[in-house]
Amino acid sequence: MERLVVISNRVAVPKARGAAGAQGGLAGALNAALKDHGGIWFGWSGQESDDSDDTDCNIHLQRSDGVTTATIDLSSRDIDEYYNGYANATLWPLFHYRLDLTQYERETAKGYERVNELFAECVSPLIEPDDLIWVHDYHLLPLGERLRARGIKNRIGFFLHIPWPPTRLFVSLPFHERLVRTMLDYDLIGFQNDEWRESFLHYCRKELGAEVEEATGTIRFEGRTVIARAYPIGIDWDHFQAQGQTDEAAHAEQRLLSSTRDRTAMIGVDRLDYSKGLPERIDGISRFFDQHPECVRDLVFIQIAPPSREDVESYQHIRALLEQKAGQINGARSEVDLVPIRYVNRGYSHAELFGFFRAAKIGLVTPLRDGMNLVAKEYVAAQDPEDPGVLILSRFAGAAQQLEVDGAGAVMVNPYSPDDIAQAIGLALDMPLQERKARYEAMIGTIRADNVQAWTDSFCSDLAATRPD
Repeated sequence: MERLVVISNRVAVPKARGAAGAQGGLAGALNAALKDHGGIWFGWSGQESDDSDDTDCNIHLQRSDGVTTATIDLSSRDIDEYYNGYANATLWPLFHYRLDLTQYERETAKGYERVNELFAECVSPLIEPDDLIWVHDYHLLPLGERLRARGIKNRIGFFLHIPWPPTRLFVSLPFHERLVRTMLDYDLIGFQNDEWRESFLHYCRKELGAEVEEATGTIRFEGRTVIARAYPIGIDWDHFQAQGQTDEAAHAEQRLLSSTRDRTAMIGVDRLDYSKGLPERIDGISRFFDQHPECVRDLVFIQIAPPSREDVESYQHIRALLEQKAGQINGARSEVDLVPIRYVNRGYSHAELFGFFRAAKIGLVTPLRDGMNLVAKEYVAAQDPEDPGVLILSRFAGAAQQLEVDGAGAVMVNPYSPDDIAQAIGLALDMPLQERKARYEAMIGTIRADNVQAWTDSFCSDLAATRPD
């Protein structure tokens, strides 16, 4: 069996589990795949190097639980230009359709290229001839080309965890053609769903003049053949269900139930990010209370929003705006013994989240744009099959393609419309048990089967079956 070399911006320490959302399941699945293949996980340590200007290949190797991790530190300049700059102030907003927040800076673009070159330089000596190489996410789009330039002929796959924007938006990126050309040095490119894959194929055909087979996702360009496919990521089903059996989960469930005092709990769990549609969500809840003021005593919304990327200005703005909107609703509608919105700016363990999800009769997942959104799947996975809650889901989340099934499944909403969100909340509150169970059954099968381990196995099998030119 070939070794697997995983390359990503950050490296998860073996045995570590994330506190919320996707990262715990992904880290667990990739660690399991690395154990099976006897491979290496390479990336940034998350630490700043002592030298503030230059970074070298001072690789920190660690072996634990059968997995080898190899990490490097980055200089403060690299962190500012590559990570905070081009990756998160240019690519992230653009790929989430936010041209108004996208910053185009020549120096940060140079930093992005410099760090990708550094990654290639540092990881190349660790790669053996038969290794499968799996590169992850928007931080490392051009890494395949940098590896090829260093003589790496292995099969190299790439997976994009976030959306791929439509061509008419992507062409706003300076040197967009050069960036996509570097991506065509991969053998297999994975996307979360068919919409993002089709956008990428459209760009290759229209802007590069590549020969594209839509049905198979085959791209032929300048002597290279690349396959683009959809691999919808799932949750770590077994791990999440095991967390649900813990005392920690049971305590979290009872803690939420007792604190709501017979009010219906509605929950949202998101990183503090403008792509998640949190201010728009609060506007929808405000509209619902405007239309149904009597429900203030019957419904409480809990928003868990751990902070992220606090050094980026747009994230500071979203936090201030969210706090302002939540404060305005609470100020206008609170009583001495209740508040309609609880805003929590911290993370929780998977076990605690399972308990909170189980206690909440409505899950509100309304991103403006999302590659997948595993919180939606985790909410459903935590429900009592005999008395399930209702998932309200943005039609612009990648998960919408899997969780809306012939009018069943999630209640779909336009996250930009306060009226749409308000109407969905009313529908969920009044939904009879029989319909709630039918919607739950329409979703739970695919959530259980299309788990993160199946995702990992599917991508690695397809990558192993490719043949580099």
